[in-house]
Amino acid sequence: MLSKWCRAFPGLAEEVTHARHFVASLLADRGPVDDAVLIVSELATNAVRHSLSGSAGGWFLVIVGFGHDLVRLEVVDQGGPHVPHLCDVTNQEEGGRGLLLIAACAKDWGVKDWPDGRSVWAELAREGA
Repeated sequence: MLSKWCRAFPGLAEEVTHARHFVASLLADRGPVDDAVLIVSELATNAVRHSLSGSAGGWFLVIVGFGHDLVRLEVVDQGGPHVPHLCDVTNQEEGGRGLLLIAACAKDWGVKDWPDGRSVWAELAREGA
């Protein structure tokens, strides 16, 4: 990675919008804005809904890394009982599709466990790279 930017957000649903704006402003002239905004929206929403980040006083961290030919988006949360995974959404009317969307538009993605939480990351090809 050539450069990284990060910002912490309170673990509240309305902060997902702020995370999207943060990513969009960073990628305005440097990358695939629409896919990046979709990815950070899904990851931040998952952090708030499915981890301790959504508890009182919780937080999540958004990291945007720029490499020569890719953009890496990462959301660090405070962990929880469930590990993020792709769901079988054939029997679900709503929800459970976030990681499927990410897997469809990202070059690669994954999950990393930390002592006090975890991060989910996705990499996108940079435009013109």
